[in-house]
Order: sequence, then C-alpha cells, then structure tokens
Amino acid sequence: MKINKYNSLVFAFLLGFGLSGNAQSKKWTLEECVRYAMDNNISIKQSELDIANSNIDKKIAVGSYLPSINGSASHSWNIGLNQNITTGLLENQTTQYSSLGINAGVDIYKGLQNQNNYRKAKLSIIASRYQLVKMQEDIALNVANAFLDILFNKENLKVKQEQLAIDEKRFARSEEMVNAGTIPRGDLFDLKATIATDKQGIIVAENTLLISKLSLAQLLQLKEFTEFDIIDDTDVKDENGIMLQNPVDIYNKAKEIRTDLKIAQTNLEIAQKNVSIAKGAYQPTLTAFYSFNTRASYSDIVTGSVLNSANPTSQIGFVEGTNQSVLTNNFSPILGHPDSVLNQFNDNKGHSFGLQLSIPILNGLSTRYNIQRNKVSLEKSKIDLEQKSLDLQRNVYTAFTDAKGALNTYESSTITLEARQQAYNFSKEKYDVGLMNSFDFTQAQTLLTNAQSDVIRAKYDYMFKIKILEFYFGIPIVPIIKN
Repeated sequence: MKINKYNSLVFAFLLGFGLSGNAQSKKWTLEECVRYAMDNNISIKQSELDIANSNIDKKIAVGSYLPSINGSASHSWNIGLNQNITTGLLENQTTQYSSLGINAGVDIYKGLQNQNNYRKAKLSIIASRYQLVKMQEDIALNVANAFLDILFNKENLKVKQEQLAIDEKRFARSEEMVNAGTIPRGDLFDLKATIATDKQGIIVAENTLLISKLSLAQLLQLKEFTEFDIIDDTDVKDENGIMLQNPVDIYNKAKEIRTDLKIAQTNLEIAQKNVSIAKGAYQPTLTAFYSFNTRASYSDIVTGSVLNSANPTSQIGFVEGTNQSVLTNNFSPILGHPDSVLNQFNDNKGHSFGLQLSIPILNGLSTRYNIQRNKVSLEKSKIDLEQKSLDLQRNVYTAFTDAKGALNTYESSTITLEARQQAYNFSKEKYDVGLMNSFDFTQAQTLLTNAQSDVIRAKYDYMFKIKILEFYFGIPIVPIIKN
C-alpha cells in the first residue's frame, strides 16, 4: 500500500527522471542550488517587490513637501428664464459662459506630519530590505535541508542496494550448501523472502529519493527538472569550527547580526513615528494659497444707446407746489456682438492669495483615539522586540545543544556500526560452516542494516544542525547580497 501511495505521487517524475539518469550532464552543488534559489524563488521576488513599494511610498512622502497645483475649466449653457447680464432683466433665453482657473496651495506647517511621514517611509524601506534578507536566509536554510535530505536518501538507497547484492550472493552460496547437504533447503525459502523484502525496500527508497529531488527542484523553481541531480558530497565536518564556540559568544554575535532583531527594532521605530504623526493632528495647520480665474460670455453686449422714438419720454414724478410733471428721456440700448473670447479672458482675469490657518478644536475625538491606537501598536512593537530577543537566546542555546547531541549520536552510532559489522562478520563465518541457522543470521544482518541506517540518519542530522548553528553565528551557506 505504501508503494502505491508513492507511485501515485512520482509517476510523472519517474518517467523522465529515472530513465534519464545516465544522461545527466550536470550535478548541482549546494552553493549553486542556493544561488539559483536567490534569483528565482517566488517568495524572494515578492520581497523584492515589497522594497519597490516602499520606495514608492518614500517618493509620495517627498511629494508632500511640494505645492499642490490644480487647474480648472468649464463651459455652461443656461436655458430658460434667467437674468440677462446685459440688460439686467429676466428673460427666456439661452446663454453660454466659459471660465478658466488655477489654484495652488502649499503646507507651511502641519504639525511636522510631512517630516515624520518621510522618516517613516525611509524606515519602511530599511524594514523591507531586512525582510528580503530574512527571506533569503530562510530559503537558503530550506534549500540546505532539502539538499541534505537528498544525500540522506541517496545513501539510504545505496545501503539497500548493497544489502540486496549481499543477499543474492548469499542465496547463490546457500544453494550450493543445500546441494552439498550442509544446510536445510528451508533456509532458501527464508532467503527468497529476504530478497523480496530487499527489492521492496529499494523501490520505496527510490521513490523517496525522487520525491526529495522533486521537492528541491520545486523549491528552486526549476522548470526542467527531469535530469536534476546533486553532487554526492557526504563528508561530515565542522569547517568553521562552530562547535568550538561558546553558546554565550554565539548568542552575543547573533544579537548583532540576526535579521529578526533588526526587523523588530525597525518596526519599533516605525511605530514611534506613527505616534508622532498621530499627535501632529492636534497642532494647527498653516497653508498658503493662490488662485487665478477668468471668464468669458457669449451673449450680446451693450455698445451704445438711442432715444426711443416710439416712447421718447416718461414721467418720473411731479414738482411739489406746481404739480408739474417731471419727464425723462427713454433710451434703448444698442446691442452688439460680444468681444472675442481671448480679449474677455484678458479683461476679466482676477487673482487672490493669502494664508489659511486651521486650528483643530473638536473632531469627534478621532485624533485622540488614533493616538491611543498607535500607542498600543508601539507597546506591541516593544513587546515583540523583547520576545524576539528571548526567542533568539532560546534558539541559540537549543541549536547548540541539538548540534552537540547530534554529534554525540553520530559518534555513538558509528561505534555501534563497527560493532554490528564485526558481529555480522562473525555470524557469517558461522553460517558459512553451518554453525548458525538462517533465521539467526538474518537477525544479525538486520541489526547491521539498522545500524547503517542510524549512522546515515545521525550524520545528516548533525550536518543540518551545524548549518543552523552557523546561521546564528552569521556564517551563511553562501554569501548573500544584502540590498
């Protein structure tokens, strides 16, 4: 059942990968895998886009220092009963108007909010860069883990293949011994079952190896992975002498270089700026403004007047005492075409400028509560920084203890393997001369196989824990370019 589960996952990968094993032209080193992941991993690309967004926010903050300038233009039709601007009378008519304007304003003082927004934007860029470095570190560590997992599965497969070869040779030798009457024929059936079990274990090991290669290929975002393979570098060594360091020294070094703490510290500074920005809303705002506008009309204009021949005079009153009528001349306006639009724009232009002071008095307590909210975020950032420091201390001491324990386990398993090998050799000698039955010999062989697997497991566990400890001490798997 277990084999079917693996086959369902790796069937497509197996067709291309397994059949092309002899045609592989390149085997990747750990450094090549890490560097390729740095250039192609999706999570890293997303972090790089976060930096781009932070740079845009900085440009927006710089733009807040600049004046705001807006132009306007309109053209309108008035249809129906409205005032004739020429005669001053209400008439049913259609008139048109055009207007142009430009307005400019600049903040002179705004509670230092623009300055604090700019400083916050610069801190956000720093935080985004730290996030990118942390992502690179995490990906590098994941790549190293996947790389070592492949090495482990390779060696595990090799052990099972060697075991199959040994059992097949033993089966051939046992046939000769059965024919010679040295051992009973029933031992051959046990050996056949053992060989079948060996083959089944090889199939599982091959599938596990293929899945581990597929996992690393996907982590690297490889599109062509059918021939992907890595070099077989299986040396166990502490190249940088990290185990010779004191945990206290590793922790002190980690406090200076670990990206987690730098991110937490930068987020704390950003939270402080948010509080300052919120407090700035309590202060007055002083703004300078300038406005220019002009207009033009398309209605006829009065160019002169003539005496009304139909009704040249009209009575406007009487002389007191004589009761004599007082008359006035009635003039009719002479209408002409409107002046050109450009001339009207030039004649009707106007300017206004000044200062505007805005003093906050009551805004529904939104400023007060906004400050309180940002203060809460500030306290959370302080706690987060403290927690990150405690986590780092715990992780360093845990990593050192784990690495030391993994080394002891590896050394112990190596000693056990040597003893199991000697016991197996002795059992083989007894079995070959008929002094040990097949069942007891198979038990000795199983103990040897288990000891070999324990050594492999302990070796790569130790190698990975060494890499983790080196990370805390500031030794990357490969040099990471920090933007």
